[in-house]
Amino acid sequence: MNGRTGWGDWWPSALVPAPEESGAPPLLEPDEPPPFEIVNPTGQANALLICDHASNRLPRRLGRLGLTDDQLQQHIAWDPGAAAVARGLSARLDVPLILGGYSRLAIDLNRPLASPELIAAESAGVRIPGNQGLSAAQRNARLAALFLPYHQAIAEWLDEHPNPELRLISLHSFTPWLAGQLRPWSVGLAYGRDPRLAQQLRPLLAQQADLLVGDNQPYGIEDRYDFTLPTHGEGRGIPHVMIEIRQDGLQTQAQIARWVERLACIC
Repeated sequence: MNGRTGWGDWWPSALVPAPEESGAPPLLEPDEPPPFEIVNPTGQANALLICDHASNRLPRRLGRLGLTDDQLQQHIAWDPGAAAVARGLSARLDVPLILGGYSRLAIDLNRPLASPELIAAESAGVRIPGNQGLSAAQRNARLAALFLPYHQAIAEWLDEHPNPELRLISLHSFTPWLAGQLRPWSVGLAYGRDPRLAQQLRPLLAQQADLLVGDNQPYGIEDRYDFTLPTHGEGRGIPHVMIEIRQDGLQTQAQIARWVERLACIC
């Protein structure tokens, strides 16, 4: 699809009732942060940065979902370092940036509506007590408060900034190990049916001798797992890419600044 998209396109009426019919109170209280943040909205670069898993914050009504402080600092709750790189790149290149405001444990902004990982009952072997046995009303409250406003913000920004030269870049981070297996890539470029932007960026990153660049590694983009870029990038015909940085390269401010500079140079 191309062109404008409205709220009706985002609300999954075939799956769940509209927010006013859900029977649940609003998830976010008036004094809580909004479900998304727009940084540098008038930036002049011909790109839009997005960061789905920018935060490990949980809505007050959800408590801690039965998890410990340490668990909420882990990758199951967010992408550590990704938001810092995204903010730095936004400032460095004068690029608008939209960040998700709450943890992927409340609802994963990059999962399709029918995915069992949209509100994960378990993640990386960790049971999420507060996500067990949710009613339709509870699920709908999270969709209405967090998921839909974030994606509506992206859609509205794209509607208001038509630009044939626009590029859509999503920033993520990944764990060095998964299920006992080392993931050797320093950075990965993920794409689905549209490899244009990844093909442009990959040789530029590969020129940096200390980087091992993954081609759809450690992740590719698939319709059953991913929502953001298939919807806002491929759905509009906008060249797009997901940049995944390994988290052990994002542990200090110096490392984050180095990644901002690397990406600024190739972009």
